[in-house]
Amino acid sequence: MLSACGMQKCHQEALKRNRVSLAKQLVLKELLEHLIEKDVITMEMVEIIQAKDGSFSQNVEFLNLLPKRGPKAFLAFCEALRETKQQHLEEMLLNTIPSQGHKTAKLNHSYEESLVPVPESGILPKRQRLNNGEQVEYSLDNGDGPHYPPVKPCTPEFYHAHQHLAYRLISRPRGLALILSNVHFRGEKDLEFRSGGDVDHASLQKLFEYLGYQVFVRHNQTAQEMQEELEIFSKNPSHRNVDSCIVSLLSHGIEGGVYGVDGKLLQLQEIFRLFDNANCPGLQNKPKMFFIQACRGDETDRGVDQIDGSERADSPGCEESDAQMKESPKLRLPTCSDMICGYACLKGTAAMRNTKRGSWYVEALTSVFAEDSRNMHVADMLVKVNRLIKHREGYAPGTEFHRCKEMSEYCSTLCRDLYLFPGFSPTN
Repeated sequence: MLSACGMQKCHQEALKRNRVSLAKQLVLKELLEHLIEKDVITMEMVEIIQAKDGSFSQNVEFLNLLPKRGPKAFLAFCEALRETKQQHLEEMLLNTIPSQGHKTAKLNHSYEESLVPVPESGILPKRQRLNNGEQVEYSLDNGDGPHYPPVKPCTPEFYHAHQHLAYRLISRPRGLALILSNVHFRGEKDLEFRSGGDVDHASLQKLFEYLGYQVFVRHNQTAQEMQEELEIFSKNPSHRNVDSCIVSLLSHGIEGGVYGVDGKLLQLQEIFRLFDNANCPGLQNKPKMFFIQACRGDETDRGVDQIDGSERADSPGCEESDAQMKESPKLRLPTCSDMICGYACLKGTAAMRNTKRGSWYVEALTSVFAEDSRNMHVADMLVKVNRLIKHREGYAPGTEFHRCKEMSEYCSTLCRDLYLFPGFSPTN
C-alpha cells in the first residue's frame, strides 16, 4: 500500500487546474482496475466512487481521493491513462506542470496520441478573462475521433464543361499549402492547451494532400516564428510553377490576430499583405485560399429560437447525437446567420472545438470539400460549410453553454469560379 503522505504540490496543482476537464472526460471503468493493481486505490474506495450517480459525479469523487493517495499516485495515474488509451488527458496534465515538475512527472515512454470516445459530452468552462479582456477558443467534448474522408475525383466531362469560367487549376501539384498549428502555449497569457487541435491539422493535411497540394506543416511556433515562416513560404519560387496557394492558421486568437505559442499576436492583415500582388508576384492572378480556425472575440453565441416553423431550416445538429433529450426544443439559430462575407466564426465571437473530432469549422470544411470539390466551386462549398455550422449546437446541460451556437463566414475577392478539379489532369 502506498504511503499516506501527500502528493507533490506541483502534481496537486496540475490536478486542480485540470479538474473540470478531467471530471468531464475521464473514462473510469478500466482506469480503476489499473489503479487497484498499482495499490493506488482500494476496493472500498471504488465502492464509494461507484455509489455516486452519473459519470461526472463519480469522476469528481475519484479526483477528491487521488491527491491523498501518496507521492507516487500521480505517476501511477498518468501510467494508467496511457494504459487505457487516454493519453490526451495525461498530456493535458503534464503541460500544466512547471518544467522541473514536468521532468519528474513524465515517465520514460513513447506513444502516439490516442483519441477515445467519451460517454457524455460537455464543455470546458468559460476561462477567466485575461488582463486585457481577451479570450480564447471554447472546447466541446464528445465524438468518436477524427475522420479523414477521401476526396471524390472530378470527371473529365465536368472539367471541360466548367474550365472556361474558372481559374486555371490543373498544375501538379495544384499548389503549395502551409498549415501553422499551435496547440501547446506558454508565456504570460497562460493560454490553454488546444485539445483537439492536432486533429484539425491532421484533417487539413490529409484533405489538402487528397486535393493534390504539396503540404507543409509547422507546429507550435511563436508569433515571430510564424511571421518568418509565412515570409519564407510567400517567397517560395515554386509558386511560379503552380496554379494556387493555401494558408491555414490554427491557434487561439482575437479579432484581427492569432496567437503564437508565446502569447504574442500576429496580425492577420500582415499575413494577407505577404501574399498580395505586390509582395508575392509568383501568385499574381492565381487563387489564394486562407482558412482561419481561431476565435475573433470573447462572446459565446447563445442563439435564438426560430419562430417561423421548421420549413425554413433543417433540424439542428447537436454536439452529442445520442443525447436522448426528452424535450423537443424549438429550432435554434445563431444570433447572426446566413451571411456571405473562411473564418471559423464571426467578428467578436468564439470558435467551438471538439476535443475528439477537432473544431466544428475544420470538421465541416473537410467533410464538404471531400464530398463536393469534384463538382462545386470553393465559394459555394463555403456556403455549405456555413449551413452545417449554422445547424450545429452544443450540448452541455446545466451550463451556460448548453445549446450554444457558432456561425462561420467568408469574404471573397475572387474574380472567377474557383474549382479545385481534384484528381483531374489534362493528360487523363
